[in-house]
Amino acid sequence: MTPPGPPHGGGPRGPVAKPKDFKKTFRQLISYCKVFLPLIIIALLLAMAGAIFNIIGPEFLNQITDLITEGMMTSIDLDAVVNVGAILAFLYGLGALFNYIQGYIMATVTQRVSKNLRKDISTKINRLPLKYFDSTSTGDVLSRITNDVDMIGQTMNQSLGALVSAVTMFLGSLIMMFYTNWIMAISAILSTFIGFALMTFIISKSQKYFAQQQKELGKLNGHIEEIYSGHHVVKVYNGEKNAKETFHEINTRLYDSAWKSQFMSGLMMPLMMFVGNFGYVVVSIVGAVLAVNDVISFGVIVAFMIYIRLFTQPLTQIAQAATNLQSTAAASERVFEFLAEEEIADESEKQERLETVIGDVEFKNVRFGYSEDKMVINNFSAIAKSGQKVAIVGPTGAGKTTLVNLLMRFYEVNGGEILIDGVPTHNLTRENIHNLFSMVLQDTWLFEGTIRENIVYSRQGVSDEEIEEACKAVGLHHFIKTLPKGYDTILDDKANLSSGQKQLITIARAMIEHKPLLILDEATSSVDTRTEVLIQKAMDKLTVGKTSFVIAHRLSTIKNADLILVMKNGDIIESGNHEELLQRNGFYAELYNSQFENAS
Repeated sequence: MTPPGPPHGGGPRGPVAKPKDFKKTFRQLISYCKVFLPLIIIALLLAMAGAIFNIIGPEFLNQITDLITEGMMTSIDLDAVVNVGAILAFLYGLGALFNYIQGYIMATVTQRVSKNLRKDISTKINRLPLKYFDSTSTGDVLSRITNDVDMIGQTMNQSLGALVSAVTMFLGSLIMMFYTNWIMAISAILSTFIGFALMTFIISKSQKYFAQQQKELGKLNGHIEEIYSGHHVVKVYNGEKNAKETFHEINTRLYDSAWKSQFMSGLMMPLMMFVGNFGYVVVSIVGAVLAVNDVISFGVIVAFMIYIRLFTQPLTQIAQAATNLQSTAAASERVFEFLAEEEIADESEKQERLETVIGDVEFKNVRFGYSEDKMVINNFSAIAKSGQKVAIVGPTGAGKTTLVNLLMRFYEVNGGEILIDGVPTHNLTRENIHNLFSMVLQDTWLFEGTIRENIVYSRQGVSDEEIEEACKAVGLHHFIKTLPKGYDTILDDKANLSSGQKQLITIARAMIEHKPLLILDEATSSVDTRTEVLIQKAMDKLTVGKTSFVIAHRLSTIKNADLILVMKNGDIIESGNHEELLQRNGFYAELYNSQFENAS
């Protein structure tokens, strides 16, 4: 069987070569969220207002402290203290309410953005050409849908409001400190200046590690998904060592990038704590000197002890938000890269449709290659009459499955054309073409659901009688009836079905479709000889009145084909029915006799 394209892989295994364009990514993210921008702005304004109320608080504490200090000499004016305290409590309560509303709005918005991203990615998957999935690992795509989208949602929910609040708190406390006393304000700023410098340096160095961390996480998911889905093959061929080595390489790179990024971001908290504590010391000493010289009151020192916390705490929050934004930028870039991938051409302008199909199919000078410099099919021409059973045979790599992919327009031809009832397939929409075909592949695909649901799949209005008739035709009905729940048996990881039984279900699925064209790609490759005979009889019934294309390695299964096309290196080298080809004693006869000899 010809592989559908390049082997799966997650791209180069090395580290990220260049830093990503984070500004462009954030512009894309803002543009994507433009529907929710009014709500986001309201939430950020509420966060800003809540921060401002907290900034005003120390000024009232200053007044309370001065009232108490003055009252210690005579008597404390409790009414004044209570009044100021009530105003302060009201401001703090209002700030808490605003922060609550802001959190509610951001939680709602971020979940809707995450939902829309997943929906757009899901829609995008259906619009991508098959060649994208031939060159990208499934795990990497899954990582973009799960890890990367979750990272975007978490950052928008937790970091945006915190960032705005922190910046407001930082600038507001700076203004209030200068308003209260410029000497102590300068002292506080100088004591925290070292924090600014170190924070800027750490952010600039850690940026590339967050991008690499997201990239390696996608590769790790891809590797695990591939190894797990093929774990039987890994064990049979003793590939555990190689699988572990590859996992170790990716995991080591992920550890390295994650350790560096998390270590650098982890430095922020102890660094800011040191700066804050150092600021307390400076404020206490300078404040004491100024108070002794009657430049400030004792209440100013109390206010500045809070201001220094309000001034340094935002640095920690800003640093943490910046760290999260870096991870989000890397995740957003991966998501928007996926959403920007080249899609299948839009076909909305195509008006031509085939509703009633006779079933004549013609390949006219078809050329195709997965890359321009390497043609898989060179100059293929063939005609299949309505109702004919056309078998396509040949050695591995001859182009058999590729031919079917072109017929279904999973890929576009490089030259020539394919016609159905005289209409070129490129004039029809893919949806219209797919509606004309039933298809049974070598690799079975069953989803978690009942046997009945798997057989019916997307077709509506299928009766129980039709389902049972299809299963009887393929020899599956008796087995299903022996199951405790019959046709309502759930197919999941615990379902004990053989490969042959799974294939029979997919064949029954094709039988109930009643499509005019049929493709069987190695449909009997997973069943034993006895089951093959049963399937062959069922196929004879299935192909009646249909134009059928059968790809088979077992030449005994296509003896009754109306036309056999023998392919080699992308060209038809022989054609005719079974008896004619045997009489020619050519390549087909050689293939057939070799299988007969091997069987004997």
